[in-house]
Amino acid sequence: MADESPEDRTPIFVVSDGTGDTGAAVAQAAMAQFNVAWTLRRFGGIRHEGLARRVAGEAEKAGALIVFTLVDKRVARALLDEAGRRGVPTFDVLGGMISKVAAHLAAEPRSLPGLLHGFSDDYYRRVEAVEFAVQHDDGANLHTLDRADLVLTGISRTSKTPLSMYLAQRGYKTGNVPIVPGIDPPRHLLDLDPRKVFALSVDPSVLLTIRQARVRVLGAPPYTTYADPEALLEEVRRARRLFREQGWRVVDISGRAVEENAARILRYVEGDAS
Repeated sequence: MADESPEDRTPIFVVSDGTGDTGAAVAQAAMAQFNVAWTLRRFGGIRHEGLARRVAGEAEKAGALIVFTLVDKRVARALLDEAGRRGVPTFDVLGGMISKVAAHLAAEPRSLPGLLHGFSDDYYRRVEAVEFAVQHDDGANLHTLDRADLVLTGISRTSKTPLSMYLAQRGYKTGNVPIVPGIDPPRHLLDLDPRKVFALSVDPSVLLTIRQARVRVLGAPPYTTYADPEALLEEVRRARRLFREQGWRVVDISGRAVEENAARILRYVEGDAS
C-alpha cells in the first residue's frame, strides 16, 4: 500500500477530549482487518461543542469516518448532530461501554474528560509553555517577551530553538532571540531582568564546522561571511562582549546535548526561585 497516493487512502479522524490514544488504538485494530490504505488524523483536547462541530466539517471535506472518545455528553451530542447533518459516519468508542457499566453498577459515570490519562495542572502548564515557545521562536512577538520564564539568546546556530522547545516541555515559557551581526539587539531583550536571560556560547571551531555544513546544505555561495572563519570569530567576540555588558549568564553549549544544557539552565532557574 506504500505506492498509494494520499488521495487514495481512507481517512479516519480520531476525536477525543484527551490524547486520542484510545480511539487511535481501536481504529488501528479495526483497519488491520482490511487490505486498504488509510490515514489517521487525531483531534485531541476537544472539550467544546464548537470545536466538535468544526471537526465534523473537516471530516465532511475529507470524506472521513469519525472515531470518537468524548465523555462530555454535550460535546458528543454536538459532534453527532453536526456529523449527522453533514452525512459523516461516526463511531462512539466509549459511549456503549460506559452505558453498559453504568447499568451494571447502577451508578452514574463521572463524565470528566481526560481521566484516562490523568490530565493535571502540570500537563496544561506544559502545553501552554510549548505554545509560548512556538510563538516566541527566533525573535517573534517581542512585545510579549517579558511574559517568559526565561529567554535564550545567542548568535546563529547555537541551538536556541531546540533548547527552548525542550525547556518548554518541562513547563517553562521560553523565548529565544538571535544576535544578528550589524543589527542592534532588540530593546525588549535588553530591558529584561538579566536573571531571566541565558546567553548561549559555543567554541568558534565547533560553530565553524556547523555553519560550513549548513552552507553546503543550503547551497549558499562559498564566499558568504556566515561561514567565514575571521568573520565568525569577530561575531563570537562581539556577542561575548554584549553578554558581559548585559550581565547575562553564559552557557557554553559546546559538545553537550540539549538535555545537558537544559539541566544546567534549570539549576540556575530553580536556584533563583529557592
